[in-house]
Amino acid sequence: MPTTIVIFGASGDLTSRKLVPALYNLMRAGTLPAETRIVGFSRTPHSDAEWRASLRESTARHAGGGPLDEAVWNRFADTCFYQPGDIASAEDFAGLADRLAAIEGAEPTTRVYYLATAPQFYEPVVAALGGHGMADESSGPRRIVVEKPFGSDLVTARTLNTRLHAVFNEQQVFRIDHYLGKESVQNILALRFANTIFEPIWNRRYIDHVQITVAEEVVVGRRGAYYDSAGVLRDMFQNHLLQLLMVTAMEAPVRFNATAVRDEKVKVLEAIRPLGPDEVPAAGVRGQYRGYLAEPGVPATSQTATFGGVRLEIDNWRWQGVPFYLRSGKAMSCRTTQIVIEFRQPPLELFAGGRRSFQREANQLVIQIQPAEGIQLHFHTKVPGGGMRLRYTDLEFSYSREFAGRLPEAYEPLLLDVIQGDASLFARADEVEKSWEIIDPFVRVWHSGGMPPISDYEPGDWGPMASVEWMAAQGRTWFDQCPVLT
Repeated sequence: MPTTIVIFGASGDLTSRKLVPALYNLMRAGTLPAETRIVGFSRTPHSDAEWRASLRESTARHAGGGPLDEAVWNRFADTCFYQPGDIASAEDFAGLADRLAAIEGAEPTTRVYYLATAPQFYEPVVAALGGHGMADESSGPRRIVVEKPFGSDLVTARTLNTRLHAVFNEQQVFRIDHYLGKESVQNILALRFANTIFEPIWNRRYIDHVQITVAEEVVVGRRGAYYDSAGVLRDMFQNHLLQLLMVTAMEAPVRFNATAVRDEKVKVLEAIRPLGPDEVPAAGVRGQYRGYLAEPGVPATSQTATFGGVRLEIDNWRWQGVPFYLRSGKAMSCRTTQIVIEFRQPPLELFAGGRRSFQREANQLVIQIQPAEGIQLHFHTKVPGGGMRLRYTDLEFSYSREFAGRLPEAYEPLLLDVIQGDASLFARADEVEKSWEIIDPFVRVWHSGGMPPISDYEPGDWGPMASVEWMAAQGRTWFDQCPVLT
């Protein structure tokens, strides 16, 4: 069945930097279904030819994999159409409906609506689609893709879900988080459920704790006004970090399909111990990089956190007593996203004269999501020579070394999944709402003055010293290594 992808916000950065390059790469790889068409809708007054010329320039910069393949691009450009219009105009939406009918003809067509707009336009677009009968599936499947942020708290997330469900049923809604499109994230499922050497020890008996870090080198910059209203909790924790936690902690689904996978993810969220306002201060630490107050759009007295660390507990049989530490920040030492599984110490230290107080470095499994995807296992081996002197050793797997060619960008498999109707890697309504239930208490306490004064840190550090002290008070240390794989 032919497919039409309608992009709202077609003149924006997301379209030019991510979506269209991803679709072009799918065509270049031969995986984009035949008869796929792309229709852009935005206020910028482009013609088809002008939009294609603009896309050619941006795709050449962002697609990767060397220069544009001219033959592929010419075929791809022929599939791109542009319809100027204003989201607030009923007349312009009627014009879009007419244009789509002219492009598709009478043939049944799968249609994907992609909301690449600012969040405040999500509800107007959905309402307009419903008002013009464009969600009706009598002429083929109709799907809608919603970017983050999905609400700013539990109340707004529920409202948005209600507005979506007034027009689209849940099976038609694809809430996208590009982190789940990364090969290394999906590989966590393969690592756990396709290998008998890991799954038997993936539990409280063998694992001491788990660290999930999303560190960014960049400062807030021109996003100051938006970021100050969001902060690190809304910007990173509710979506990216909790998604990584769910994939790490979930039970094996009964089968690999959207319903079964998402059921297990939601069970993880349901098992996370709820925290009252009086418990939040001890369960987290926050910081702000020096220079943040001078960023454009940031109030001089802002107490918004640019760094955050939180401790979550999962109350189920697998994870009882195993803390999950989540942290993220701007202006940190390096750009890296990694999951660190730290295993328990042996019950007896044989190679230190039996001294129980001796603590050697624990075994660690490091799953690096970016910049270089791969896995590294840290374990002890004997140093050649006399005596039982041990050394920490690495065993690693690197995607770039193991597999030739370019790794797909995160949006490529996700867009293909939307076209095919596979929602396994997309958030369900209850999943989004439950994640806000977990993060909202931290947001309220952090923004209400219920925390110690915010700690500052120098750009290029791993966060404030308060974060180091917070972990030390729990008898643990952060895994502060810039990408373990390069």
